[in-house]
Amino acid sequence: MSSAGRLKVAVVGLGRLGRRHAANLARRVPRAELVAACSPAADELAWAKNELGVPHVFADYGALLAHPGLEAVFLVTPTTLHPRQILEGLHAGKHVFCEKPLSLDLAECRHVEAEARRHPHLKVMLGFVRRFDASYRAAYERIAAGAIGRPIVVRSHTLDKHDPSGFFVRFSGTSGGIFCDMSVHDIDAARWLLGDPEPRRVFSTGLIAVHDGLAAHDDIDNGMAICEFADGRIACFGASRTLAHGHEAMTEVTGTAGRLTIGGNPRLDRLDIADAHGVRNECTPTFYERFEDAFLRELNDFVDAALDDRTPPLTLHDATEATRIGIAMRTSLLERRIVEL
Repeated sequence: MSSAGRLKVAVVGLGRLGRRHAANLARRVPRAELVAACSPAADELAWAKNELGVPHVFADYGALLAHPGLEAVFLVTPTTLHPRQILEGLHAGKHVFCEKPLSLDLAECRHVEAEARRHPHLKVMLGFVRRFDASYRAAYERIAAGAIGRPIVVRSHTLDKHDPSGFFVRFSGTSGGIFCDMSVHDIDAARWLLGDPEPRRVFSTGLIAVHDGLAAHDDIDNGMAICEFADGRIACFGASRTLAHGHEAMTEVTGTAGRLTIGGNPRLDRLDIADAHGVRNECTPTFYERFEDAFLRELNDFVDAALDDRTPPLTLHDATEATRIGIAMRTSLLERRIVEL
């Protein structure tokens, strides 16, 4: 523990989500002290210094890890960098929080798992934010208490509002495709809510409805997938980049004695609008508005785990399994076949 009782942390990567994490760590995580930031982009480092007052900024990750007193790093970097940066953080004696996914390569995932076991005093956690959302947690607790009997089917989707700028088209070349990038959250949530069953086989399909540029990366903007588990239970996943009205993250769990639905109406707030167009509510515009509280709780929980020497609430194996299923879905999409796991 740091001498002041606060964990000295750094954020690596200051893009869209990295800035959110940095602001939360600087202002809204009481047991964390944001002492440094790292980015190859000079404007991002200037933002950290000017907007958050971060005292030390680095363009080089290795130089950041050598900063005296640094205890933990929060990686919000491109997926291709995750395995190497996690390992370098562990070798430097730092706790590591990393945004999903762990990797796009299954062997790399397993290598990181094995290396982390060699550093049991250090905490490592991936950012599967739905596990920290109040509604998802309530569903998990009700399922664990037997409220819907034995859960047997999960139906879950992540649907993004259409972005005409095509940001994700440019991102697609390194994202691993729609299933590894978007559906990995649904996959992890389904495994968690079903009690971590072993996957048996998957089948997926999809199409390009709007963004033709995705074809260059063997990606799609709308997809569906089904995963059968070894015990016969089923999860069905949907993903879209072309929703007209906003962002949706919905998960439905059907059991032998009932059903739970999380996010069935993706409402922005509790305001209902009645006018000449009918009765309606506004929708969450992006994933961050939907999960803002969960992102904050996630950071707080990881900092507490590091300071109090507690086991993080999800494991690297959870991250590996979500990636394994996501990769299988992409393989099924590209090869038009059922993939056995």
